[in-house]
Amino acid sequence: MKPSSSDALFAELSRVAARLGLAVRVERFEEPPAGGGGLCVVHGERLVLLDARGSPGDRVRALARALAGLPVDEVYMAPAARALIEAMGAPEGRPREQVPLAPFSTLGVGGPARYFAEARTERDLVAAVDWAARRGLPLRVLGGGSNLVVADAGVEGLVLRVALRGVTSRPAAGSVEVTAAAGEPWDALVAEAVARGWAGLECLSGIPGLVGATPIQNVGAYGQEVAETVAAVRALDRAAGRIVSLPAEACGFAYRDSAFKSATPDRYVVLAVTYRLAPGGPPAVRYAELARHLEARGAARPSLADVRAAVLAIRRAKSMVLDDPGDENRRSCGSFFVNPVVSAEDAARVAARAGDAAMPRWPEPDGRVKLSAAWLIERAGFRRGERDGPVGLSSRHALAIVAHEGARARDVVRLARRIRAGVEARFGVRLVPEPVFWGFGGLEAGLPAEPASDPA
Repeated sequence: MKPSSSDALFAELSRVAARLGLAVRVERFEEPPAGGGGLCVVHGERLVLLDARGSPGDRVRALARALAGLPVDEVYMAPAARALIEAMGAPEGRPREQVPLAPFSTLGVGGPARYFAEARTERDLVAAVDWAARRGLPLRVLGGGSNLVVADAGVEGLVLRVALRGVTSRPAAGSVEVTAAAGEPWDALVAEAVARGWAGLECLSGIPGLVGATPIQNVGAYGQEVAETVAAVRALDRAAGRIVSLPAEACGFAYRDSAFKSATPDRYVVLAVTYRLAPGGPPAVRYAELARHLEARGAARPSLADVRAAVLAIRRAKSMVLDDPGDENRRSCGSFFVNPVVSAEDAARVAARAGDAAMPRWPEPDGRVKLSAAWLIERAGFRRGERDGPVGLSSRHALAIVAHEGARARDVVRLARRIRAGVEARFGVRLVPEPVFWGFGGLEAGLPAEPASDPA
């Protein structure tokens, strides 16, 4: 029998691998590996493992992808093999270079990405991750940019913008499970859930960004957080080289935190999130400010839509809905610091220092106490609307650092450090920033140790 073109191409690619000192093995995996397989190390041997369940064409493409980025220029091979390796060398062709990142961030500051790619499919995403790994480049995953500060000098390595789209739902034991791709706009998903009468996300209305960031940050607001509804997270496990489904209990959720953010920050790339919502369920009205807003409008028995409208109104009054081009406070990351959680003894000490027994505080289930970062900032002497050169505090909310015309990342960091130092000196409480920082030299309790220099 005459060998097929796939068989011939696979044989040629296997010969190329052998010339590079790589064995090629085809095995049946318990779980299909991301992209059909690739380079790995087994018992100290570097080789290419491929999934036996894939089609011949899939194995050819996976092998070519594994060889892309290796030193194959000097290896003789058939033209068809070389063309395929080059075609598989990068997602949708070669990533762009020196792409400005400020337009991808709600803060609107920062320099360029050395390399930049956008993934609209899981295959593109896996290819981009592989492309960076083969070149030894650091990988940064970009979502909506609403919780990000990029250094003025920019970011080395590959910045991968996740643009996966799609939403599905299915009934599940009295609930409904909604699965949304990581690139879906978050507030649009919340709006759809509320419109369908599915409870569980309504208090998270108006939060900017994409679905993929919600389990990483354990996004929360007004008495609700996604940890309450996340059923599973589909992710690319970069360490294992395969796509996995992680149940909620494996996500390590904590206050504004998760295993994705703290325990294993570079291991997973979120592809999709499944939320378990309650059809016809009551809205969550646990937050005093939200309850007062609803009561003032006569909503004694508020609907999901009432709660969403109230949350949006409250957030808009604080310039925390970043969709108004005329709002002077629009260029921000939202809340820049998380509310600190301290022991009951420390909470009493802070109240004594403040000389205010009515200091806002909320008991936590573990006996500790959550304090208001905004209250601490204002009581430490920082006023809403206060400017420090081209940056300042929002005129409507002390937790938001705003970038004005001419602002740079170093200005944002300088003000953040000044605010944290002021609060710590006044109350003995160290604030922890909520956004992530790209391109800075080193972090001190979450903040860049020193403002980054201007790019050369």
